Amino acid sequence: MTRIPHETSGEPNPLRTLTLDRLRCRTSMKWRAYPDDVLPLWVAEMDVPLAEPVVHALTEALALGDTGYPAGTGYAEALAGFAEKRWGWDGLAVERTAIVPDVMLGVVEMLKLITGPGDPVVVNSPVYPPFYQFVEHMDRRVIEAPLGADLRIDLDTLDETFRRATTAGRRAAFLLCSPHNPTGTVHTAGELAAVAALADRHGVRVVADEIHAPITAGGVDFVPYLSVPGGESGLSLMSASKAWNLAGLKAALAVAGPAAAADLARLPEEVSHGPSHLGIIAHSAALRDGTAWLDALLAGLDDNRRLCADLLAEHLPAITYRPGEATYLAWLDCRALGLGDDPADVFLRRGRVALNSGIPFGTGGAGHVRLNLATSPELITEGVRRMAAALD
Repeated sequence: MTRIPHETSGEPNPLRTLTLDRLRCRTSMKWRAYPDDVLPLWVAEMDVPLAEPVVHALTEALALGDTGYPAGTGYAEALAGFAEKRWGWDGLAVERTAIVPDVMLGVVEMLKLITGPGDPVVVNSPVYPPFYQFVEHMDRRVIEAPLGADLRIDLDTLDETFRRATTAGRRAAFLLCSPHNPTGTVHTAGELAAVAALADRHGVRVVADEIHAPITAGGVDFVPYLSVPGGESGLSLMSASKAWNLAGLKAALAVAGPAAAADLARLPEEVSHGPSHLGIIAHSAALRDGTAWLDALLAGLDDNRRLCADLLAEHLPAITYRPGEATYLAWLDCRALGLGDDPADVFLRRGRVALNSGIPFGTGGAGHVRLNLATSPELITEGVRRMAAALD
């Protein structure tokens, strides 16, 4: 695959646009879950204005009263064009896509197609907490295959976990987080091909959550799971939600590899009723016309990763931080601070800064916190200052 690298867009860094006073006017979860004396650096919302092409598309739709039910393949076509330009992948076939309400509900629907009640679903812990919540709520069993010490997929562990999951011929699925949340790991083409080979050997079906795919660090290539040898039987969930801060405008796409087309064709028709028409308009505009804004964001996130590393080295050197290759999330190992399994609680109570506790991320999460880097350098600086003050 030949991809187009991040470009210098000429657009201003969207992470430097909004003041703290302006952000506190927001009514979304990030800014309303805690009292005003708490600095929120937790849930995956970005402190950015919307990309202008998204604002224009939504404003035009509202002016037309275009607020009915979704129709057509515009979203899939926009994603296919983005995938070809950004990742050099021309294998996203519009006819093998389906709109779903959001990525996690899409994951649930894909798992319903390929597993049954009580069947195991393998995850690489520590991993996005809803993987546990949604899977268990739909009466499947989560089996962990922990990441290695290098925060990458441990293929030997995955092999053994697949073997256990399929004992006695049981159906099993692997819910792959790619790029990985919370570590920011970007799986290589070789790693993904090895995963596909293991899945084929054990008869495990792969469902890939690729919601963070557009958010990679400079010089890092994202590889779609369906593009690697052996990925043809996989199912993927993609969305513009994370990269353009559109979580409140619900829409996502399920994408099937060539050998999984028949599975996707069994998706109940009513699932397509869940996405928001305005969401689809917004996501399509972002993927089609919002790449300059995205490139400015990615450059700003590269700066913020470096800033976070420098601040931690200066003020909290006992914290281990490996800047992620993707996402706008920082996974911080705080075990050397001696704050117990839930340092996020200490930082909140003593420092008045809200971070995600590592405990809900499963095995490997205790003693860790997740910090949201998608904010201004000033707020990251203040957040680390408050973390350090919590230890005084």
